[in-house]
Amino acid sequence: MQEIVRFESRALEELYDRYSPLLFTIIKKIAPDQSTAEQILVDVFAIVWRKIDKFNFKNGNVYSWLVTLARNKAVDSLRRSRQANYAVQLNDDEHEDFFILPTFPEEMDSLDLKTAFTIRPKIEGALSKLTDTQKYVLHLAYYEGYTIGEISDRLNVPIETVRAKILTALHSLRDYLVKE
Repeated sequence: MQEIVRFESRALEELYDRYSPLLFTIIKKIAPDQSTAEQILVDVFAIVWRKIDKFNFKNGNVYSWLVTLARNKAVDSLRRSRQANYAVQLNDDEHEDFFILPTFPEEMDSLDLKTAFTIRPKIEGALSKLTDTQKYVLHLAYYEGYTIGEISDRLNVPIETVRAKILTALHSLRDYLVKE
C-alpha cells in the first residue's frame, strides 16, 4: 500500500494478484452476472489506485479494507441497477467517498488474510446456528444491498421487526463466535 501511494504500478499488480481471487468470489455472490462482477473487480482496483490516500496507514488493515471496499462497490452497483435515481444527490467522487470507501473505528481489531481463513469454519458454524429468518434478512442486507426499509417492504413486515431480526442475528453471531 505504501508503494501504491507512490503510484508504483507493480505494487498494484501484486495487490491484484494476491487479493483478486478472494474479492472476485465476494463480488460474484452479489453481482447479477459474470460480466458485471468482472467490471466491479476492475473498478475496485481503480478505486484503490485513485483513493489510496483514504487508506488508514496508521492502523488500517489491507484485508479488511479491500474486502469491505469490494462488498460496498458490488452492493452500490446492485442498488444503482435497481433504482434509476439512486444517490443522484452526490457527484460520483463524493458518493464514492461516502458510500463505498471503508471507514473503520480506531478500536477495531485487525484481521489479516491468514487469520480470516483460519476462523472461517467458526464463522460458518456460527452462521449455521442462526434461524432461517435471521439468515435471510442478513442475506438481503449484506449480499443484496437492501436497506432496512426495502427489506420491510419486500417482506411486508414492520421496519422495527426487520431491525430487530438483523440486530438479533448479529448479536447471535457475536455470541456464537465468542463461545468458540
